[in-house]
Amino acid sequence: MKTNAARLLESMHIPYELRDYEVDPDDLSAIAVARKVGLPPERVFKTLLTASGAGAHFFAVIPGDAELDLKKLAKAAGARKTEMVPLKDVQHLTGYIRGGVTVFGAKKAYPVFVDETIELFDTIAVSAGVRGTQLLLAPADYLRAAGATLAALTKEGASD
Repeated sequence: MKTNAARLLESMHIPYELRDYEVDPDDLSAIAVARKVGLPPERVFKTLLTASGAGAHFFAVIPGDAELDLKKLAKAAGARKTEMVPLKDVQHLTGYIRGGVTVFGAKKAYPVFVDETIELFDTIAVSAGVRGTQLLLAPADYLRAAGATLAALTKEGASD
């Protein structure tokens, strides 16, 4: 199934691969997805929606086996603080459900911050905009298509 995210990449002439997997609604973790698509968890990036105290929203894209450091994200975004958007609000703000959130084709083009470890790999995977499908593409192509900013965003393995 071709998603809006895949169509966007095509319109930008960015090569990608769609990889489907069996969805387990009880385990939507990036680590479970990585296992199902045959990639190490550090190459399957999860897309998180955050908000600043001032009401601005930001996407944080981090490795599947890492935890977001909200203070590092706030610094990168030039915000006083950031916090996770409550799960009940994610679909309304992005148009995507948990397990299918992607920066491509979201309702609004929120600023995108990507953990700098993305550059360590030849290929990474991100949600294609639906549960059960991942987009595999080159990190440089992802960064260009997303208009993303690189930053150290994770708690473990990231230097201060």
